[in-house]
Amino acid sequence: MYNAHGKSDKNHLLEEHAPLVKRLAHQLKAKLPPSVEVDDLIQAGMIGLLDAVNRYEENHGAQFETYAVQRIRGAMLDELRNSDWLPRSIRQNMRKIEDAMHSLQQRLGRPPSESEVAKQLKLSLADYQDLLNESGGHQLVYYEDFHDSDDGEHFLDRFATDKTDDPLQALMNTGFRQAVINSILALPEREKILMGLYYEQEMNLKEIGAIMNVSESRVCQLHSQAIARLRAYLRDREWTGLA
Repeated sequence: MYNAHGKSDKNHLLEEHAPLVKRLAHQLKAKLPPSVEVDDLIQAGMIGLLDAVNRYEENHGAQFETYAVQRIRGAMLDELRNSDWLPRSIRQNMRKIEDAMHSLQQRLGRPPSESEVAKQLKLSLADYQDLLNESGGHQLVYYEDFHDSDDGEHFLDRFATDKTDDPLQALMNTGFRQAVINSILALPEREKILMGLYYEQEMNLKEIGAIMNVSESRVCQLHSQAIARLRAYLRDREWTGLA
């Protein structure tokens, strides 16, 4: 792994960790809409791997693979953000769902059911579920969430009080992390289980469907709905003292 000058052989590191890039790309692709090409993620990931090879130093105190994973994932997420992989129309539809949930939560004092959300949106249950399916890949936090919106205060406004170069890290240093935990605990039981399998166990939709005895499409619906609930919950409640 070292050349005559005692430095790491960059080509060797690239070849050895190329399978890692593919594995991370396929893991991420499983959580994204069909419009995202896995080859684009792999290409971005290889750029991240090359960056890791060029930046890594043995005295960092971390294994190269640990460092490389961070750079690879970061490069893939940058590619997704730059290509705007989730169409604006989908974000607008999900915002409508969040608004409906927000209104119902305030009125009912509990998480609304699917049929209640559908009725609030003046949709049939089937049409509402189709809308959730189309919104696969919806996220809890978007880059633009850290900027002023045209339609009033955003739920992040109460957390992102500091204008820093790393707004996400600034959020995690406040009560936002605990607020997210509380919002997950407030989910209906089935959606809470799904989120645990998806994010903690890193299972794909098919595997979760087998455990929950529902179709992969149904898991996608429930995941989109759970994310909308979390965003609505964070808009609806102050994080301080939340049970």
